[in-house]
Amino acid sequence: MTLHLLFITVTIQRRKWTVAEIERERMIKQVEEEIMDRKCSIYQRF
Repeated sequence: MTLHLLFITVTIQRRKWTVAEIERERMIKQVEEEIMDRKCSIYQRF
């Protein structure tokens, strides 16, 4: 997508993900979910 504003042209391109980046994002989400589960299980005891 290209935007023309006065004398400035801004071009936005969709970024292509590599396999390594996709796997890293999956791992991060999994770890975040595990941490949230631990937090919830601790607070349920109180």
